[in-house]
Amino acid sequence: MPGRIDESIPFRPLRIAILTVSDSRDRTTDRSGDVLEACVRDAGHELVARDLVRDELHQITAKLRAWIDDPKVEVVLTTGGTGVTGRDVTPEALAAVAEKRIPGFGELFRWLSYGKIGTSTIQSRADAAVARGTYIFCLPGSPGACRDAWELILREQLDIRHRPCNFAELLPRLREHEARQG
Repeated sequence: MPGRIDESIPFRPLRIAILTVSDSRDRTTDRSGDVLEACVRDAGHELVARDLVRDELHQITAKLRAWIDDPKVEVVLTTGGTGVTGRDVTPEALAAVAEKRIPGFGELFRWLSYGKIGTSTIQSRADAAVARGTYIFCLPGSPGACRDAWELILREQLDIRHRPCNFAELLPRLREHEARQG
């Protein structure tokens, strides 16, 4: 795979929050959230918050807004609610708070997933955006999909040492438009 880790750059842990969106899981049965928490911690990042909300647009949006307003949170990972059923509203919650979409994330996720699950990947509405200087990545609700998103995309993109470029190095510049507007 293209890209490399530049060992001459010191690793910078990011402050990450995890949100599980589910009508059927609770904290004891949240395997996807557990996978993401292990990935975050194993990579050396800091887990600053973890929560679970129902597939309700207002609940998801409220939690996203709270975390993007919290200076301790630099990245939000959501799991669940990205399908096409009537109850799946995580992408709509993301749209309600997003300033800039990152369409390539969902496209790349589906492309990588195709090799594992074939055409079923088209049912995923994995998505990403930036809101008030915070990255938000919306992942499907399966543990395998969460692991794939982390291992195949996020682990490198959230590592400031990854070259030729990464999301982590852009964090200080995500809000520079606000200075021009003020």
